[in-house]
Amino acid sequence: MKNNIFLDGLRSVARVGETAVIAARAGIKYATEKPSNAKLMRETFESLGSTYIKLGQFIASTPSLFPREYVEEFQGCLDQTPSLPFSYVQGVLASEFEGRNLSEIFASIDETPLASASIAQVHAAKLVTGEDVVIKVQKPGVETILYTDLNVLHWATKVLEKAVPKVKFASLADIVEEIKTRMVREVDFIEEASNLDDFVNYLNITQNHKAMAPKVYHQYSTRRVLTMQRLYGVPLTDFNVVKQRCKDPSQVLITAMNTWFGSLMMCNSFHADLHAGNLMLLDDGRVGFIDFGIVGQLKPEVWTACITFMDALQKTDYVLMAENMLKMGMTAVQIDTQVLAADLERLFSGVLLADPQ
Repeated sequence: MKNNIFLDGLRSVARVGETAVIAARAGIKYATEKPSNAKLMRETFESLGSTYIKLGQFIASTPSLFPREYVEEFQGCLDQTPSLPFSYVQGVLASEFEGRNLSEIFASIDETPLASASIAQVHAAKLVTGEDVVIKVQKPGVETILYTDLNVLHWATKVLEKAVPKVKFASLADIVEEIKTRMVREVDFIEEASNLDDFVNYLNITQNHKAMAPKVYHQYSTRRVLTMQRLYGVPLTDFNVVKQRCKDPSQVLITAMNTWFGSLMMCNSFHADLHAGNLMLLDDGRVGFIDFGIVGQLKPEVWTACITFMDALQKTDYVLMAENMLKMGMTAVQIDTQVLAADLERLFSGVLLADPQ
């Protein structure tokens, strides 16, 4: 235990030093090449790795909080990092399944990863019982780097808010706290396993036979290792292949969206990182949902407002629609309900009266 604490301390010091060096390089690049602020920040975040890549993705997905230039630039913030040698993966597995011989669990493990990101990499494997699985293995030192980076970010935002009072409107410290909450959950694979179970249970209860998510093998999963059923198919990012396999690709998206919207009501949490890379067209025609590391939760009052809004939409009750849009936080500032209702009526009247041709 003392050795682990000592190593974590060394890693933290090394990480702070690494961060300072990369920041200095960024300063030199800005002075010599004069790139746009947004581009320089994205490139720097990608160089800094896991925590900052996730921060960049948060910026890209939160246009209400950040300038448009940064939101657009960070759309290209890639969470693709070089894979670790298989010996590292074996080390993590041996540590997590201490006291057990890996050959008693896995008949084989493919040494070449299917994917590698900043927090984990994924390997195909086969259990001794014959099932095809994928193993998501957390990279060594990720948690230490995460907490060190978040502490540095928290300190930096406090300093920035005092040095430049005008940035307080963005609630930088609150944003960092939100990112911290998300990322701490993302590095706990037990929580991701629970999210998967919840979604699979929802599919079973609703008898949804058009979608699926991987089954979790809990007996072979820990905080740092997640063993799941392997799904066979193509990601929706591979659109040309999807078109070849499916007569109506739009129906695949409709199935995905209907399934996801249903989970808002039926699940304890919803998939909050839903993009084409996390959706698959499976070989049997179903839509596969993967990667439940990032989830969100709707407050009861927000969900009630969603239901009421949909009811008001059917009845074309514009005042009720406006009231519930405000309750859902769909506007950045409080505005007059009657004014919003009038705007909605003009918008919908224009659509309804438009020539269908």
